[in-house]
Amino acid sequence: MLDVQKPMFSGLGTDLATYIAMWRKIKRLFIIKTKFEVFLIVYALATGAVARGQVYLEQYPGIGGKLLFLACTGAVFMAGAKMIEAIDYHRAYGRDY
Repeated sequence: MLDVQKPMFSGLGTDLATYIAMWRKIKRLFIIKTKFEVFLIVYALATGAVARGQVYLEQYPGIGGKLLFLACTGAVFMAGAKMIEAIDYHRAYGRDY
């Protein structure tokens, strides 16, 4: 029978249990939980993609630079759509962490 009162890693020693708990808290900082967080990430990625696309326009004048610019920004929108889908999926079917 599992004792609910004891912490999960109580038998391993307080140092290791504290260490594991600390890494779990740090791991939670890097988990995207809401659509707002996704939009912030997409905005940051899009800003970088546009800056990179402007460099491509200078390096490759003409249609080549425009196609590379489009590829940079298009990749960000596809990644953003997948992240939003993942948030909806986790909300509908549960979390895997």
